[in-house]
Amino acid sequence: MTSDRASNCRVIVVGGGYAGVMAANRLTQRDDMTVTLINPRAQFVERIRLHQLAADTHPAVHDMREVLAPDVELLVDSVELIDTGSRTVTVGGGGALAYDYLIYSVGSHSADADVPGVRDHAYPVSTLEEAQRLRSALADTPESAPVTVVGAGPTGIEMASELAENGRSVTLICGRVLGPYLHPRVRRGIAKRLRRMGVTVIDGAGATVTTVAADSVDLADGRQITSAATIWAAGFAVPELALRSGLSTDEAGRLLTDETLTSVDDDRIIAAGDCAAPSALPYRMSCQAANQLGPQAADTMLRRFDGVEPTAAMVGFAGQCISLGRTYGAFQFARRNDVAVPFHLGGRPAARLKELVCKSTVDALRFEARKPGKRLIRISDPHRRTILEERSTMATLQAVR
Repeated sequence: MTSDRASNCRVIVVGGGYAGVMAANRLTQRDDMTVTLINPRAQFVERIRLHQLAADTHPAVHDMREVLAPDVELLVDSVELIDTGSRTVTVGGGGALAYDYLIYSVGSHSADADVPGVRDHAYPVSTLEEAQRLRSALADTPESAPVTVVGAGPTGIEMASELAENGRSVTLICGRVLGPYLHPRVRRGIAKRLRRMGVTVIDGAGATVTTVAADSVDLADGRQITSAATIWAAGFAVPELALRSGLSTDEAGRLLTDETLTSVDDDRIIAAGDCAAPSALPYRMSCQAANQLGPQAADTMLRRFDGVEPTAAMVGFAGQCISLGRTYGAFQFARRNDVAVPFHLGGRPAARLKELVCKSTVDALRFEARKPGKRLIRISDPHRRTILEERSTMATLQAVR
């Protein structure tokens, strides 16, 4: 590889979530980098606390400068287009900014639902603005009025729990199963806790939403659930910036990269977080993955700048941590390849662990801002290597045939 070290390197980081902030901070370990973080808002959003913001139990935001290294320039704007030919980005406020390297970390948002009535009557909760809108709507909804949460992943479970603990009458519509990621043993424990909190859990083949109205939700099996406020927590999608910019993406719109997180189209673009699809085998959308991918994306960029071959990213999972209100929780342990195991932690210890996890993710950003490049967790996943090796073998056999 050829080194670019003859001149100062201009790096643009698109997106100020967990991965983007981590990457931007890590790049400041070098004095030959000019780093600009472009983000739509001047606040860092603790996305894993947005259910608390909506329930008015935590602000879930920090001033971006609290978690961002002093040497990172913050531009509050949106990126509308990436021009790989001219190496510029067009911003919403007008004009274009040049870059030598770009870290693509635009994150994810609520999936666009094609269910009739969702866009008009339901409240998603994946962004700061959505959570604030939901909080206002709940403030205007009588406490005795029924509330419905659609989607039984961590966001839906946590949202339902938070509201039930605050005295709301909550129905959680799961689709087919409560907590699809969870081991059956953990799922049963969470279902039991939800029932004790007064949450009505609807799952099974008929528990699919077909229509959302202003005051009700219709299910596939013909049931109609009265709902004064309907919260939509059924899945995530990624922004269309990469697709709009002519870059290769997977079916979900994630940027296709190699195992070093480098775009398959352009070695000046490196991706991290929910919007990345290394080898078309993306990691689970989570801050757990983002906090590992962010610094490794920065390291890939620095190695390319120095003319050194980058190494493959490594991401390992510990499990999934779910809060069930402020005093109860569940930690589902997993293998490094993100497959749930029977072992879990519940009750107050799990609630304390979840709070520790939430705090530690922000603390990790601050640590990287103070001491960039001093810490990196790389957890090997043998299962992923096996899948990639099998793919390579199949491709070789097909080429021979």
